[in-house]
Amino acid sequence: MLKSYLKIAWRNLLKNKVFSFINISGLAIGISVCFIILLFIQDELSYDRFNEKADRIVRVVFKSSINGGKINESFVMPPVAQTMRNDYPEVEEATRLRTYGNPKVSYGDKTFQNASFAYADSNFFRVFTIPLLKGDANTALQQPNRIVITEETAKKYFGNEEPIGKVLKFYNGSSLYTVTGVIDKIPANAHFHFDMLGSMSSLQEAREPNWMVSNYFTYLVLSKGYDYKKLEAKLPAMVDKYMGPQIVSAMGMSLSQFRTKGNELGFSLEPLTDIHLHSDGHYEMEPGGNVQYLYIFGVVALFMLLIACINFINLSTASASKRAKEVGIRKVMGSLRSNLIWQFLLESVIVTIIALILSIIFVKLALPVFNDLAGKNLILGFNIKTISILLVLLLLVGLLAGTYPAFFLSSFKPVVVLKSRLLQGGKSITLRRGLVVFQFFISVGLMIGTITVYQQLKYIQTKQLGYDKDQLLVLNNSWALGKNEQIFKEQLLKDSRVLNVTTSAYKPVGPSNSNNTMIYPDGKDNQVTRMLRYDIDEQYIPTMGMHILAGRNFSRTFGTDSTGIIINEAAASAFGWNKDAVGHVVTYANYNGKQKKDYTVIGVVKDFNFRSLHEAITPLVMVLQAE
Repeated sequence: MLKSYLKIAWRNLLKNKVFSFINISGLAIGISVCFIILLFIQDELSYDRFNEKADRIVRVVFKSSINGGKINESFVMPPVAQTMRNDYPEVEEATRLRTYGNPKVSYGDKTFQNASFAYADSNFFRVFTIPLLKGDANTALQQPNRIVITEETAKKYFGNEEPIGKVLKFYNGSSLYTVTGVIDKIPANAHFHFDMLGSMSSLQEAREPNWMVSNYFTYLVLSKGYDYKKLEAKLPAMVDKYMGPQIVSAMGMSLSQFRTKGNELGFSLEPLTDIHLHSDGHYEMEPGGNVQYLYIFGVVALFMLLIACINFINLSTASASKRAKEVGIRKVMGSLRSNLIWQFLLESVIVTIIALILSIIFVKLALPVFNDLAGKNLILGFNIKTISILLVLLLLVGLLAGTYPAFFLSSFKPVVVLKSRLLQGGKSITLRRGLVVFQFFISVGLMIGTITVYQQLKYIQTKQLGYDKDQLLVLNNSWALGKNEQIFKEQLLKDSRVLNVTTSAYKPVGPSNSNNTMIYPDGKDNQVTRMLRYDIDEQYIPTMGMHILAGRNFSRTFGTDSTGIIINEAAASAFGWNKDAVGHVVTYANYNGKQKKDYTVIGVVKDFNFRSLHEAITPLVMVLQAE
């Protein structure tokens, strides 16, 4: 029986070549789009799940509100990890990461610049599942001035030589690090990636009991089955115990007085597997995803599949008259309706299988283009997950597209069709019309969505950001030139094609230094505000095409500009000065409040976007960097 069904199905496909081509190609395109989107969604949902303890790892996040300014940072203070490990028995491990950019590294007479570097605690490999190819995970980062590098970095630095025991020079030889381990590449679906991990014990500030500055990404491993929300509820007590005394020292007021002014300090916890899609903190190590996009892409995938299936149903029912006599004769010869249903379902499954095979070819061809567009590295590997997706699509499309035509075609009455009096009933016409309307509805919806996305992209491209991004080139890590940086700058200015040159580690877009500063206006230390500080030279503002609204720019001809400061409109508003900010004094205080420095406002720069367009522009100050 099955052999007969297959033979009839194959003959029918060959007999109606145009019909078969339209059906198969339509299904193949719909399945291809759906499959690529499903691969993307699967990749986004898989972030950090490769870690064996992924379901028990949480990250500590700093959240606060100071004088109306909201702070939501993905890193916290140096002592948080060890404090939580000591004070809360439900915390089994606590480890930290401290990013340090792309330092200049030397080995022998060779110098390298492009490797990303971070400091990590000695128990880092007990928290994250990143196996060492060489070295001991328990001791590799235990001693100061030890470093673990990736296999790719090892080959770049040492060639075929044994990397363990080799000494790398950092920062022009001022720091020496011994290679104690080699890891494979950190998986692509991790929320951080580094080429080198140095021992945290090498960093003096990492050992300081400083609760007023933060730069340390802190992760906890909780007991099995423990609800992290219970630990989160205990964190206010930690703030009172450890941050309270330093608040008094830095601001001259108690924590309770600080809170009565509407301010708040606190921590929260976020599961490791939520970081990529759900984190809304500033200063992430890498850009994250957005779970809302996954919902949108999922709906698009479903709609594309529905359009392909509806197209199949409409074509099958529209061409019903061609197979009406076949159905009548088979019924006269004794075929049951159930046999006909199975035959037509099998035909739709065969069409789907052919379309699925064709879609695999389409996906193979389209993935490189999609990867370039989405910044991904998706591959069509036939693992268990991929095969599962293919089987689900096969069954879903085969049944969805074939069920109605099978029941519709098998319902023909022999007497009617053999007398060539086939008239499709009103229900069939109504359903087909409904499907066509629904198909057009989806198509129009996708077109509107495409137009909306286009308008959003156009808005992003034409949005006035407060600085001139066109014709602006960035040469990263010029500081590695050392004393020659200024000479390099002078040589660039001699080129007639170069209008202006500035040097700064602070950029309004892309990788940038971050330097949060506690500042209060006109000696009012009870109005302390935490804001971003840029260290710039006198050419920064004109090079960036920013606009001075009041006052003037920095100038080396004014000796007093070393104590001058330029603020943005948001800072002037936060201090209550608005357009009359020039001449006011702001005070910078370090974390313990003992070292203070007064700056006089010499200018107000027009607000510019230095974070996502989804976020409001926050207060920012600029100071003249030392030559």
